[in-house]
Order: sequence, then C-alpha cells, then structure tokens
Amino acid sequence: MVSSPLDFHPVVKLPEDYWVFDFSRGPQSDFESHHDYSIGKYDERRPGMYTAALFGGERNHHVGLDIGAPAGTEVFAFSAGKIHSFGINSEEGSYGPTIITEHTVALPAAVGSPLKGEVQTFWVLYGHLRLDSLEGLHKGLSFSSGDRLAFIGAEHENGGWPPHLHLQISITEPEGYDLPGVVSDEERVQALKDYPDPRLIVGNAY
Repeated sequence: MVSSPLDFHPVVKLPEDYWVFDFSRGPQSDFESHHDYSIGKYDERRPGMYTAALFGGERNHHVGLDIGAPAGTEVFAFSAGKIHSFGINSEEGSYGPTIITEHTVALPAAVGSPLKGEVQTFWVLYGHLRLDSLEGLHKGLSFSSGDRLAFIGAEHENGGWPPHLHLQISITEPEGYDLPGVVSDEERVQALKDYPDPRLIVGNAY
C-alpha cells in the first residue's frame, strides 16, 4: 500500500499490487489490465481520449490523479476538513456526482509546487462518485481525517467512465462543484500552478 505524506489517511486503500496506466499513447483497444486497482497519472497528455463535446476537441492534458477501483470502493478524507460544495456534473464525459472539500493544513513542500509546506487553505475535488455519496451532505459539514466521504461510482452514474476516482487539488476556491480536470496544451503551464500534484496528499503512487 502507498504510504501517504505527513501521515495523511489514504484516500483510497490501495493494495500492494496495482497498475499504473500510460495514456500518453492514447486509447489502446487491445490492452487488458489484470489488476482491480490502477493509477492514471497527473500532468499527462492523453491524445484521443476526450471526445465528448465538453472538451472542445482540444482539451487532452490531465491535471488530476485517477485512482481506478471497483465500483463501490470507499473514498476517505485524507485530513480533517469541511464540505465546500457538491452536486452532479451531468454533461457527457464529465464527473457525474462530485464532492469538493475544503482543508486548512500544511502539505509537503515539493519542487515546482505552489504549496510550500506552510499551513494554508486549499480545495480537493472528488469526481466520478456513486450517486448516494451526496446524500446527507450540506455546505460546511465538518469531517475528520479517515472519515468515509464517498463511494466510487459505476459507469452508468459516474459520467460514463470505467469506475475510478478523479482527485484534484485547487489552490483557488472553486465556483460551484466543478474544476477543469483536463485542459488544452496552451493552458497546461497555468493549470499546473492552479492544480498541484495530488501525490502531495496520496503519497508516491507512481
């Protein structure tokens, strides 16, 4: 299992063995994974994968971290925080049920990251969830480290994707319950500043 920095609780409890995808070559129709759990990389250009109208034919650079797992897998809070917003991003290819949390905590300093190890407020998006993950939530609801936040959704309810969690950090407060998880090549440099590497909270997943 991947160890998290600063003793953060795992967002998804990964087993020892899981697959790390390489989507930089685009879709691979003949590929079969023999692992129930997987990782999709941050800061990865994924040609030919985002064909829905939502992406405008030019957004193909992934600025979150994907954690593939069976539908129904539990999603946990990496640290204490509160609910910022939640809802259903219903566009084809979008996140489906989505939760954004707010945290005020120090993250590990990392080269190239705008987060320098100081205590600050930032936001975390959890996308492609099971619909019932939104039940009982309200803005400002507090939770503790390790509390279950959600479940990973099946394809029919998660925006149309194989079951996985899209995890994304934002250093600026989101408007509503959405963030651009995929950007154009021209937007990449600024996006990497706005949306730091989620391995800062999940540890060295690859």
